Amino acid sequence: MEIDFLNFVLLGVGFFIIATLYSSVGFGGGSSYLALLALLIIDFFTIRSIALVCNIVVVSSSCLAYYQKGHFDFQKFMPFVITSIPLSFLGATVRLNENVFFFILGTSLVIAALALIAQTRLHKNKEVKSKKYPVISLYAIGGVIGFFAGMVGIGGGIFLAPFLFFLRWEKPILIASLVSFFILANSISGISGLIANSTFQIPLMQTILLMMIVFAGGKLGNYLTFKKFNQATLKIITAILVLFVGIRLIYKYGLIFL
Repeated sequence: MEIDFLNFVLLGVGFFIIATLYSSVGFGGGSSYLALLALLIIDFFTIRSIALVCNIVVVSSSCLAYYQKGHFDFQKFMPFVITSIPLSFLGATVRLNENVFFFILGTSLVIAALALIAQTRLHKNKEVKSKKYPVISLYAIGGVIGFFAGMVGIGGGIFLAPFLFFLRWEKPILIASLVSFFILANSISGISGLIANSTFQIPLMQTILLMMIVFAGGKLGNYLTFKKFNQATLKIITAILVLFVGIRLIYKYGLIFL
């Protein structure tokens, strides 16, 4: 499904801003890509496909930046991704009715917005004393979020991060690096699931241009990651946008359940 010129320009500007803001805290921006795409009422198969592709572009750069700075700990990351990868694939293969999909998407965007606000508040506490949790619980967290992320078309980091902050799993920089890796793994798995289910649909040339745009935004965000940069206000603004779109989708498509 091709995107008309005006909408594509608006998407390009929005995607650049989203990629910059989200990559600065280790996210891919999938939930906000979905929000903008949903506002333009693009085919819901296309929405998931574009969001996941752009996620991969942004978080690949973020993962490399965190790795080069020595903030990767694969041993600690593995319990989350071992279960999330297959379940994200499974979630992506679920064929949803269009109305049901948009209702679920709207609900997830509302939750994502509230989670983003919660993370912003939790992040104020820089001195975090990490707590130990049973490994089985980490497998469960990764699996549940992975399945939901694959079904909706996001990487799941926007849910994982505030949850781990709340649990005081580790220091903020390690959570951010895990979230980047988690999103990358789930986005690749999610695309694989869409392909396997013949629901991976993108306007090729426009998607390539969007990939270039989010790559540039992601690089700028990576630069800001390790600088003295107050992200709280910008994240709140982003959360408000996501919340607005989520409520709009629930209102429009939730009526089918009444």
